Amino acid sequence: MVFTEELVDVLADKLLIGLTREENKMVLEEFESIDSDNKKVCEIDNIENVEPMTHCLDDFVYELRDDEYKGDNEDIDDLLSNCDDYIDTEIKVPKVVK
Repeated sequence: MVFTEELVDVLADKLLIGLTREENKMVLEEFESIDSDNKKVCEIDNIENVEPMTHCLDDFVYELRDDEYKGDNEDIDDLLSNCDDYIDTEIKVPKVVK
């Protein structure tokens, strides 16, 4: 895929984020870097014969537990005692989006 400034703008608009020219250039450079890395992987001999992995360790064993609802048995005051700032029963967090 060929990445262009126009394509980056279209994708940013679909994600409802506005990018400045400088941010667009930064994203474009990242896409080009990712594309370059993907091309290097495709150049590996017999890559299509490699079996996909689910984990980086071959002997990794995992068991999924059933999700069980345990109810609201926690004391809210005890939970809020771990928070720096709260109003009533809501935790106040710093604003991260303009």
